[in-house]
Amino acid sequence: MIDNLSLALTHGLMLLAAFLLLRRPDLDREDAAPREKKRGRWGKRGA
Repeated sequence: MIDNLSLALTHGLMLLAAFLLLRRPDLDREDAAPREKKRGRWGKRGA
Protein backbone atom coordinates (compact mmCIF):
# COMPACT_ATOMS: atom_id res chain seq x y z
CA MET A 1 0.00 0.00 0.00
CA ILE A 2 2.76 2.44 0.93
CA ASP A 3 4.67 1.70 -2.27
CA ASN A 4 1.66 2.48 -4.44
CA LEU A 5 0.93 5.63 -2.46
CA SER A 6 4.50 6.91 -2.75
CA LEU A 7 4.61 6.14 -6.48
CA ALA A 8 1.29 7.89 -7.07
CA LEU A 9 2.34 10.90 -5.00
CA THR A 10 5.71 11.39 -6.68
CA HIS A 11 4.36 10.85 -10.20
CA GLY A 12 1.46 13.17 -9.50
CA LEU A 13 3.83 15.89 -8.33
CA MET A 14 6.00 15.45 -11.42
CA LEU A 15 2.92 15.73 -13.65
CA LEU A 16 1.85 18.87 -11.81
CA ALA A 17 5.32 20.41 -12.23
CA ALA A 18 5.39 19.56 -15.95
CA PHE A 19 1.91 20.98 -16.43
CA LEU A 20 2.79 24.24 -14.68
CA LEU A 21 6.03 24.59 -16.65
CA LEU A 22 4.28 23.99 -19.98
CA ARG A 23 1.60 26.58 -19.18
CA ARG A 24 4.15 29.41 -18.92
CA PRO A 25 3.51 32.11 -21.53
CA ASP A 26 7.21 32.86 -22.02
CA LEU A 27 8.03 29.27 -22.99
CA ASP A 28 7.89 29.90 -26.75
CA ARG A 29 9.35 33.41 -26.83
CA GLU A 30 13.07 34.00 -27.24
CA ASP A 31 12.98 37.59 -26.00
CA ALA A 32 11.11 36.77 -22.78
CA ALA A 33 14.18 35.57 -20.88
CA PRO A 34 16.14 38.35 -19.17
CA ARG A 35 19.64 38.72 -20.46
CA GLU A 36 22.31 37.91 -17.94
CA LYS A 37 25.68 39.64 -17.86
CA LYS A 38 28.68 37.45 -18.44
CA ARG A 39 30.60 36.58 -15.34
CA GLY A 40 34.23 37.46 -15.14
CA ARG A 41 37.00 35.45 -13.68
CA TRP A 42 36.23 33.72 -10.37
CA GLY A 43 32.47 34.13 -10.86
CA LYS A 44 32.30 37.87 -10.21
CA ARG A 45 29.75 39.84 -12.20
CA GLY A 46 30.71 42.69 -14.45
CA ALA A 47 34.43 41.95 -14.46
